[in-house]
Amino acid sequence: MLFLTIGVTAAVSLLLPKTYTATATVMIDVRSPDPVAGMVMNGMAMPSYMATQVDILGSVRVASRVVQLLRISENAALREQWNEATGGRGNFEIWVAELLLKSLNVKPARESNVIEVSYRNADPRFAAALANAFVQAYIDTSVALRTQPAKQYSSFFETRSRQLREELEAAQAKLSAYQKEKGITGQDERFDQETQRLNELTSQLVAIQALAVEADSRSRQARNSTDQAADVIGNPVVAGLRSELSRQEARMRELTARLGDAHPQVVEMRANIEEMRRRVDIESQRVSGSVDSNSQIAKRREAEIRAALEAQRLKVLKMKEERQALSVLMREVETVQRNYDQAQQRMSQTEMESQNTQTNIAPLTPAVEPIEPSGPRIILNMLMSVFLGLLLAVGVAVMREIMDRRVRSLEDISSLVGMPVMGVLPAPRGRRLAGKSVSRDLPVGVLARLPKPGA
Repeated sequence: MLFLTIGVTAAVSLLLPKTYTATATVMIDVRSPDPVAGMVMNGMAMPSYMATQVDILGSVRVASRVVQLLRISENAALREQWNEATGGRGNFEIWVAELLLKSLNVKPARESNVIEVSYRNADPRFAAALANAFVQAYIDTSVALRTQPAKQYSSFFETRSRQLREELEAAQAKLSAYQKEKGITGQDERFDQETQRLNELTSQLVAIQALAVEADSRSRQARNSTDQAADVIGNPVVAGLRSELSRQEARMRELTARLGDAHPQVVEMRANIEEMRRRVDIESQRVSGSVDSNSQIAKRREAEIRAALEAQRLKVLKMKEERQALSVLMREVETVQRNYDQAQQRMSQTEMESQNTQTNIAPLTPAVEPIEPSGPRIILNMLMSVFLGLLLAVGVAVMREIMDRRVRSLEDISSLVGMPVMGVLPAPRGRRLAGKSVSRDLPVGVLARLPKPGA
């Protein structure tokens, strides 16, 4: 059995067609920053990232790209084979891609960022071409996987930028119309001027109120006691007349004492004094009336300033409301402008990413046409056949021993009849048992109980 297994294995190994394996390697840089986004991959995510890249490399999409690169779909014989296998159902390119994946072997390095891509085929040149094609297809697919989402994002941000630009134009038009309607410029200084005028009117009102209170007090004093009023006493005309009246009264007393009351000079002097007193009263009344007039003027001025202050306050409040509405419109314009700028920035970035053909994958070692075949491995097969032949030989021997029921020892007879051995006959006087001679000594007590032929 051992030699039979070795012979069959050697024959099969020699009859099997030779296969060649071409190997290419690629390196993945996971630490260099992205040239557009500037992002660096976290080192903790590298194992899962490498596993993902291995899955991508062995995917149908990469194999379909290989079919396109090598134009395998143009092979008429292969298309006939597909028609025979599937009856023309399904996708021919995917069928070919799945067929190519059967001979592909992708193996990542254990402690590096290198992936080994091996392809096995009977034609060494075709095997090398397929290995290199899988590497190139993997690079193209990796670029496409990054640029396709970027193109979608770029289209989205372009549409969003267009909408935001329309919103910005509408907000700016609304702001301009409001400024034109209210007469407000971008750097409106009228509010500050009107506020300053309001403050000035407030100060004037405070001053005129104090002046009106003082004038009213002087007017009441003048009405109650004209002679004792401060304005009357302080008036220079009244003071002059009173001084002249005092001199004439002193002269009249002198003349009266010297000439008597009936003297013509005394009479004339008395008439002059009365005239002087009348003039003092008239002038005092005029000064008192002037004080009262000033009080009335001060009150009217106070009322005018108060009215102007109220009007100015309403004007400032209205302008404040207008400025608040203007601020709301300006903030709306600023918000839309900020959103538009951000959308433009993202659109520019995604557009750059969609046009970026750079990748972090680089071919490390290209596949070359193998010289020595990778299979069949005759030596390995022979060693395996020796091991397998030994197992089969031992197994067959054990099975034959188990299935062979012939009696070879006293123990066999004892276990067969279930009785102990009582004695043994000598070999020369051996008898035939069941048509065969017994070559060993047999126990006397069990001869009659031996099974007959066919039992």
